[in-house]
Amino acid sequence: MRNIDAFNHVRGESVYLDDIAERQGTLHAWVFGSQVAHGKILSLDTSAAENMPGVYRILTAADIPGENQIGGIIADEPLLAEGEVHFWGQPVAIVLAETEAQAQEAAHKIVLEVEKLPVIIDPREAQKVGSLIMQPRTFHLGDPETGFAECEYIFEGVAENGGQEHLYIETQGAYAWPKETGSIYVASSTQGPTAVQRHTAHVLGIGMSRIEVDVTRLGGGFGGKEDQATPWAVMACLGAFLTKRPVKLVLHRMEDMRMTGKRHPYSSDFKIGLDKDFKIKAYEVTFYQNAGAAADLSPAVMERTLFHATNSYFIPNVRATAYSCKTNLPPNTAFRGFGGPQGMFVIESAIAFAAEKLGVAASVIQKANLLKEGDEFPYGQHTEGCEAENCWQTAESRYNLEQLREEVNAFNRENTLLKKGMALMPICFGISFTKTAMNQARALVHIYTDGSVGVSTGAVEMGQAVNTKMLQVAAQVLGINPNRIRIETTNTTRVANTSPSAASATADLNGKAVQMACENLLERLKAHIAIQLNLEGNAAIEIQEEQVLVNGKTVDLPWEKLVFSAYWSRLSLSENAHYATPDIHFNPEKEKGYPFAYHVYGTAIFTVTVDCLRGTYDFDSVKIAHDFGSSMNTNVDLGQIEGGLVQGIGWMTLEELIFNQEGRLLSNALSTYKVPDIYSVPKEVEVHFMDTPGSPRAIFGSKAVGEPPLMYGIGAFFALRNAIKAFRPEAEPAFVAPMTPEKVLLNLYPEFEAAAQTASVKENAL
Repeated sequence: MRNIDAFNHVRGESVYLDDIAERQGTLHAWVFGSQVAHGKILSLDTSAAENMPGVYRILTAADIPGENQIGGIIADEPLLAEGEVHFWGQPVAIVLAETEAQAQEAAHKIVLEVEKLPVIIDPREAQKVGSLIMQPRTFHLGDPETGFAECEYIFEGVAENGGQEHLYIETQGAYAWPKETGSIYVASSTQGPTAVQRHTAHVLGIGMSRIEVDVTRLGGGFGGKEDQATPWAVMACLGAFLTKRPVKLVLHRMEDMRMTGKRHPYSSDFKIGLDKDFKIKAYEVTFYQNAGAAADLSPAVMERTLFHATNSYFIPNVRATAYSCKTNLPPNTAFRGFGGPQGMFVIESAIAFAAEKLGVAASVIQKANLLKEGDEFPYGQHTEGCEAENCWQTAESRYNLEQLREEVNAFNRENTLLKKGMALMPICFGISFTKTAMNQARALVHIYTDGSVGVSTGAVEMGQAVNTKMLQVAAQVLGINPNRIRIETTNTTRVANTSPSAASATADLNGKAVQMACENLLERLKAHIAIQLNLEGNAAIEIQEEQVLVNGKTVDLPWEKLVFSAYWSRLSLSENAHYATPDIHFNPEKEKGYPFAYHVYGTAIFTVTVDCLRGTYDFDSVKIAHDFGSSMNTNVDLGQIEGGLVQGIGWMTLEELIFNQEGRLLSNALSTYKVPDIYSVPKEVEVHFMDTPGSPRAIFGSKAVGEPPLMYGIGAFFALRNAIKAFRPEAEPAFVAPMTPEKVLLNLYPEFEAAAQTASVKENAL
């Protein structure tokens, strides 16, 4: 089945937030942000701005009727700054004017006087002075001290990864207007409608039931709109609540990049120990997470890093510790993979470092330590339906790994200024929100008297085709033509208390709820059929292709006739179902439990060609064996693999966020921040759908495919590193991502190596 949104997308008819027809009397908002990263507010003068043409009102923290607080996990983030500012771009005031241009011009007239305070942008520096979001956490398995004592080889090193700009096509925005009885309607570009509803009610000092949040679709999210869509929606609602007029707030691209958080940069220390057979016996890692100026989702992201610290490997003795470090950058937030990629990059760096010192290919160590059925993770859960070795072996045989390796070696022998590199990247990614309570969803299904069906869920469509999968579930369970079904917008009035569309769990949670609702309706209709046809209790009743079958034979009761008959018999044709993932649990005091419904596995093989004169490179191919389970939509799932892969490659190779020492973002536009384009993606991407049974906790056995493929991109870093060493074997490139063409060039020549090491570490810290 094709993506149901594709037709309108390619015709330009899909409606996004900025396409909503403006209501009469709409005010346009522009947010004035701090131009200092840290300091005490001495004065805020808005008088000149208030007298500018078209300005209706300027809002500050003093105008908030409820509480000036939007922190989710930790209440440490004001909607509008008061007393102090903690990052460059922190919202201080909201200008409301008749046009956006007028609001923007007036914002330039606001004068903010700040007494500057010290600025911290390095997480290690923050940890040293005790600037932490929360207390550190440690996952522990076995006895690392004993494990290291038994090791033949022990290696220690440092790995660092930079942040990543979400760069969704549709920027952050919201459009709010007042309704009767003091309630507010807001169209928001958010992955978390309930979070918008909750925080808006909190800031306005009213009940959540008076806030209606509606989401048609997003022009991309990637985690950047899970929590960080909230402030802009709350600001629009605040303006509408106070002025009794519609208020529209849509960020410009540079404002969006400047004022919003990114993927968390990490600086990490590792220690890895192996026996003579290259079995990893002990692993110790310390993560320093750059959280930014407020918690946002950093505690949960840090937790996910710990969950995935050992990637696809079984290590019997592990100690993984993480610090969430408070710095003076915009609060960093969720990004596809949610901390998992950061943890995986470090263990892959440790393995590559050990392999180089031992004179073997990293793949030798990787393969020797892959997870097996029943192995224990550091968080206490054991593997069930483990496909780690199966994926590796399939990739190895299907893509003829030894031949690929020989082709790379032959090319390198024959060429001087062009060198190839190869790397393998296995993945293991847990599926579920790690906060157990968030693993729940609801669905509301209506069958109308003409036989058409409306489905409402908490799933937010943001390009991942979740609406298509929800429609498939309803059509398959009810046995009707998909054309009869309409997927409604995501609305907090129809479906309340939703979890955000994140964690790769959206299709499973909401799909299971749709399945339950449709199955309940189906059973009701079957009971009605039995009565209408005077059937015996053991008769087998089915609905297939809109026809009723009794004991395998079609009867004269087509879908429309059946539905109309049920209505006249006063049967309910509406159903509200609730699904909560069974069995999962986690105890953060013991750091043990069963947090994931299931795991997704896979293996990717990268080959890259580096121009050793210029430092530029082309990815020749990425060949993947992936554990989809029983995919319910191979076209959609293939698209997710390809998109996630390229986004991961971008994080590892091109996308370099740079802040100066004053905390100001320098890579603040598409002219200074590079994402993969058609010329930088792999020339060949081959994806093999593994024949695996899936999981009963996955909808129809179709495993989640949103986040796992991003981790394949980590292999790009190590393929580049191997190509550099093919040109200059004595090179020791730092384990610092991204590996930009500039860094590749610096690492290719010994006279530049010291500069390369210094630049990599310094830029990543910034």
